[in-house]
Amino acid sequence: MKRSDCWEGKISAGLGGAITVYALHQTADSDLHGALETPISFTLMVHHIVLYRLKPEVTPARVEEMMMNARMQLLKIPEVLSIKCGKRIDPETEWPFFLAIDFESMDKFAMFRDDSIYVKFVEEVVKPNTEDSLTLDFEMDPGKDVRFS
Repeated sequence: MKRSDCWEGKISAGLGGAITVYALHQTADSDLHGALETPISFTLMVHHIVLYRLKPEVTPARVEEMMMNARMQLLKIPEVLSIKCGKRIDPETEWPFFLAIDFESMDKFAMFRDDSIYVKFVEEVVKPNTEDSLTLDFEMDPGKDVRFS
């Protein structure tokens, strides 16, 4: 393959999990020029999952209320991209309730944890009804940087 048939690129990582991919364009004279770099920004998204063990006195009706409150309250927080919550199917499952929340970046996740709506949700819904939790945080495929769309 001759050089005129090649494309080159570079990747740089920034703070908060941001990744920028630079595509280098070819010119008519088959030479690659860095001056023609086009930034394509991506963010390493975060998938936050919390499994909860409920207190013995928590009824199925209360679990339904917890699910409703989670969706109604946590979706008010601007940093939350999506939320899923649910209850166990198998009564023998160790963790009968879960929350799964997606964030655009680690920075947005940090902002979420400090948000007054989230703090209130934890104090009024989570703590009175749960006795233990298991938190799992995952980095997901990069998402499009919505600041440039």
